[in-house]
Amino acid sequence: MRNTAKITAAALATGALTFGLTACGASASGSGDGPLVVAASPTPHAEILTYVRDNLAQKAGLDLEVKEFTDYVTPNTATEDGSVDANYFQNQPYLDDFNKKNGTHIVPVVTVHLEPLGLYSHKVKSVDALKSGATIAVPNDTVNEARALKLLADNGLITLKDGVGNEATPADITENPKNLKFKELEAAQTPRSLDDVDAAVVNGNYAIEADLKPAGDALVLESAKDNPYGNFLAVKEGDEDDPRLKKLAQLLTSAEVRKFIEDEYDGSVIASF
Repeated sequence: MRNTAKITAAALATGALTFGLTACGASASGSGDGPLVVAASPTPHAEILTYVRDNLAQKAGLDLEVKEFTDYVTPNTATEDGSVDANYFQNQPYLDDFNKKNGTHIVPVVTVHLEPLGLYSHKVKSVDALKSGATIAVPNDTVNEARALKLLADNGLITLKDGVGNEATPADITENPKNLKFKELEAAQTPRSLDDVDAAVVNGNYAIEADLKPAGDALVLESAKDNPYGNFLAVKEGDEDDPRLKKLAQLLTSAEVRKFIEDEYDGSVIASF
């Protein structure tokens, strides 16, 4: 039986965070009993977890349940309140910002992969072809917006103030020779904006879901070298010693998962272990 349940971003607005123990029938208790319930973005996180569940978990004695979420908020709040045991969707700068702003206590367990951020366009074939006054869509959450602006800066489109780091916004642009305009959108919406803007900076998972191929379609793409944005398995602080979690961490960093990532994503997702 397929254990994957899709939860849309709308669920957050309607109070569906309470699906928890009663609704899903899983333990989600951090006690080490019952299935390990992991919240994940559909692509590639849930796909990687589903591969583990279907091919590796049974032999390792792990009962794994995957729950898909399409937003970047609910997986952390559900992990914090115990509705799920763990999550797999985010990077360290995003988590640091989320914990600070929301008073949550989520901690990383093991880094699995990197999804390079890319600039895409339906209207031009290169960054040089972007016209003066072009509109660029960027994610509107703190870390991913800063990451998007850094990508543009690294490729000579803008210059940012020194030291702005993971809190950069368009207000921190000091040089903008093409007079680019910025449209700030929820990260999942950026690929859907491509017909309405001149270009968009899109997170790797959302690019793949939109049938974009980061390795081939991006006008510019983040370098994997020394990249701090690797995606990891995470839990609420205090649950790190759950034996089910330790089994999953070992499986996610196995040779089998590395091969799956390489074969399935052809460079659009890169193993980080």
